[in-house]
Amino acid sequence: MLDVRRLVLLRDLARLGTIASVAQAHAYTPSAVSQQLAALQREAGTRLLERSGRRVSLTAAAHALVRHTEVILAALEAADATLAAARTGLRGSVRIGAFPSAVRTLLPAALVTLARDHPALDLMITELDPVDMPTALRSRQLDVALLHDYDITPVPPDPALDSVALLEETVHLAVPPGVVSDGGGADPVGAARDAPWIVGTPGTLCHSVALHVCRVAGFAPAVRHHVDDFTATLALVAAGEGVALVPQLAVPRPGPQVRLLPLAIRRRTRVAYRRGAGEHPAVLACVSALQGAATTMPG
Repeated sequence: MLDVRRLVLLRDLARLGTIASVAQAHAYTPSAVSQQLAALQREAGTRLLERSGRRVSLTAAAHALVRHTEVILAALEAADATLAAARTGLRGSVRIGAFPSAVRTLLPAALVTLARDHPALDLMITELDPVDMPTALRSRQLDVALLHDYDITPVPPDPALDSVALLEETVHLAVPPGVVSDGGGADPVGAARDAPWIVGTPGTLCHSVALHVCRVAGFAPAVRHHVDDFTATLALVAAGEGVALVPQLAVPRPGPQVRLLPLAIRRRTRVAYRRGAGEHPAVLACVSALQGAATTMPG
């Protein structure tokens, strides 16, 4: 019988690429991970890993086993959901991950609803960049997460996760007085090519989207500041420090020194959870509460 915990290590090696990265993700030593993968290979009775220099790669049999592992893990999640539904009352901890603008706007109303309808739930919020959410869900640091992507740069589906659409919102180009003075016409981004830009930290989704939008408009932005908090970004725009892409949720009340030029870009938010967990009562309750909160949000 194959050991599920060892299968998870193989799955994560396929995703992360190195034994060192797998060890870091699981708080193991690289030697311990190697030993567990060697034991899995003995259980499987066929070669799973091939060494190429100092790195290892997965064989065709290992890749097939990884696909089966996703099915196995989803079935275990579904079994846990069935047992949770059979128990009386909804209780226990639920760990919810969200990006900053969702923490400020969507989550407060959702938490009020959950506390009212399910007072025995212990709700814990963690603020993360969306690029970090899938890993946190897979490693069970989170149970539910708010993820987002943009229609111009869609994120490929993750085989370990399921999700439901929650909300779409307009993305604006935030500009200070005197920049893009004609409103930019049909191309506000192109009209701001000579302005300094405020973008997210390299490695974040917001950073990559900003660079992609400018590249599509035919230029590389002159980045002056790297800022991840949209409130701080808007303050810098108001101070004349540059222009920035800002989604609707981040600007419920823009100041008089900031103009918002709507773009033909949509940011799309969804509620994600581990595959197979969609019928878990706590997940269902979180999805319902977040959907209720989303109905009050501007698009």
